[in-house]
Amino acid sequence: MPALAEIIDVLERSYPPDLAESWDAVGLVCGDPAESVTRVLFCVDPVEETVAEAEELGAQLIVAHHPLLLRGVHGVPADTAKGGLVHRLIRGGRALYCAHTNADSADPGVSDALAHTLGLEVDGPLDPHEPGGRTGIGRLAHLAEPEPFEAFVQRVADALPATVPGVLGAGDPGRPIRNVAVSGGAGDSYLARASAAGVDAFVTADLRHHPAGEHLAGTGPVPALVGVTHWASEWPWCGQASALVDAAFAGNVVSHVSTRCTDPWTVRATPAR
Repeated sequence: MPALAEIIDVLERSYPPDLAESWDAVGLVCGDPAESVTRVLFCVDPVEETVAEAEELGAQLIVAHHPLLLRGVHGVPADTAKGGLVHRLIRGGRALYCAHTNADSADPGVSDALAHTLGLEVDGPLDPHEPGGRTGIGRLAHLAEPEPFEAFVQRVADALPATVPGVLGAGDPGRPIRNVAVSGGAGDSYLARASAAGVDAFVTADLRHHPAGEHLAGTGPVPALVGVTHWASEWPWCGQASALVDAAFAGNVVSHVSTRCTDPWTVRATPAR
């Protein structure tokens, strides 16, 4: 049975902490590196639902994409939402490890998992760390054969896990789509980069009204937009990270990918008329 420290070593070789943004909080949140681990849960969000899932599975380790404690805190009292989770994890003997923007920038990373789930071939990073490099935020990719934008939006909806908000497209339904940019998580800060890359479509999450509208009103051909939820765009990474642990500790560690949707939007209403 491997120690927690051994599993962390495998994860950090693929998702080096030095790739994380300076503002980020990645790494071990709680847990004893010397303790043995036989079962791991991979998820996007370290929240009550996924902690409960880990308890049900008997997992000693949760590997989450999003940090639990992103901003500085002065305490973790048990009567607060996040403090309560920390206490719950420690009382249950469960560790929490987070790989956030280091997993976003890694090669392969979050956006590679998203691209492959959509049936795309990856060409390189959308925002590389250095010219010609393979690490960086987002990915440029392509389809084997072009297809109409309407069909491409449906492709995205069919490939990603279902959410209440669903998948939205902005662009000419008949426009041929071949070259695509993707960015797991909130990506409207990369609209200009997607345009400069000359792609036909850009798939990302948390697209806001004004940046999206200004992008679409830009001069010259601009990428059509496909908007998905934050959770759905990053969920494919869980399978990628899980496969690393499966390969390194085959027969000694059982890994699970969370099946609980932690997207915050739970109700969708349509006009009755």
